Amino acid sequence: MKRPFLTLAQAKEIIKTYPTPFHIYDEAGIRRTARALRDAFAWNPGFREYFAVKATPTPGILKILQEEGCGTDCSSLTELMMADRCGFTGHDIMFSSNETPAKEYQLADQLGAIINLDDITHVDFLEKTLGHVPELVCCRYNPGGVFQLGESKEGFQVMDNPGEAKYGMTRAQLEEAFVRLKAMGAKRFGIHAFLASNTISNDYYPALARILFTAAAEIAEKTGCSIAFINLSGGVGIPYRPEQPANDIAVIGEGVRQAFQEIMVPAGLGDAAIFTELGRFMLGPNGLLITTAVHEKHIYKEYIGVDACAANLMRPAIYGAYHHITVLGREDEPADHVYDVVGSLCENSDKFAINRQLPAIHMGDILAIHDTGAHGFSMGYNYNGKLRSAELLLREDGSVKLLRRAETPEDYFATIVWD
Repeated sequence: MKRPFLTLAQAKEIIKTYPTPFHIYDEAGIRRTARALRDAFAWNPGFREYFAVKATPTPGILKILQEEGCGTDCSSLTELMMADRCGFTGHDIMFSSNETPAKEYQLADQLGAIINLDDITHVDFLEKTLGHVPELVCCRYNPGGVFQLGESKEGFQVMDNPGEAKYGMTRAQLEEAFVRLKAMGAKRFGIHAFLASNTISNDYYPALARILFTAAAEIAEKTGCSIAFINLSGGVGIPYRPEQPANDIAVIGEGVRQAFQEIMVPAGLGDAAIFTELGRFMLGPNGLLITTAVHEKHIYKEYIGVDACAANLMRPAIYGAYHHITVLGREDEPADHVYDVVGSLCENSDKFAINRQLPAIHMGDILAIHDTGAHGFSMGYNYNGKLRSAELLLREDGSVKLLRRAETPEDYFATIVWD
């Protein structure tokens, strides 16, 4: 059973200062998750987590992760700027982008970030843009085909289609890119790949690691290139539904270690570092969207209208994604009512839940929408003139800190040029 990290009493006190809707993050949970990840990969001296900034681009969160030893994975100019302003420097920053404008590579180079090239055509583009190539550079690998992992009663636990993804280089291109980059002055190399999203399987990272470790061993032998690190990227998921089992990061880390010992060490690559760039795993469960029931509607279905909408959390509207909902203060009451929980956008897809069994909801009840710490606020938008909500931090001592104020109408109008 999912339990929110915020109680009804806490929520009521917070709302006195910060009205709903708002996103709130759990500092204790964030630190606990970061430490569990670090412990799982402690066998690798060079291990580092490069948090995916796109998941939660909030300086207050990035600084907590920085304190826990994490770097940042950036994918745009403004994300690079944010990392810089938060005090991340040099190889604390991984820059992984695609269809990259020249000015973004230039800023990444100025900051000393590790640049991860998405395509072989970017090799010449990078040298032309910078006038050189960095001594340490990474390339993104796409093995193509369909990636499958394990079976369950419902079919494959993980199935994704790298061959249809726009990211990364083919195996032949990866090797060619390393040769060309080495000739241009690169001295150390990294390999990166992302094959599946939000996997609920302890076997995903070990399987991906074997693919990357094998490629690294072969390329190192053929080209003489020095492999500095393997970046397993993201893809380790979270259980959005209460019946789903959570990944065991300790088991995942041990699976990667075994693959490392079997493939990398015999190939003479035992000093290579392991990197990850997790976003959802790090922050998803450590965030809630808090909203208030403001209307009820009784027509062909029973509706509960809340003061949040898809502009605050896009995933259910665009993916049909499940997010668990707790009616604060009614956690132990029977879920004997069936509701659609909806927002106020002029779109019928603006629904946080459809035919969801919940306790009886009364106007003024406070609802906690779970697992919104990643790809929640970050995917917000201003359709219908909706304003982005505040972001708050529940500190370890129980106090609350404002991380980002709610937008105002003045913010919305600020970029308009009036005739």
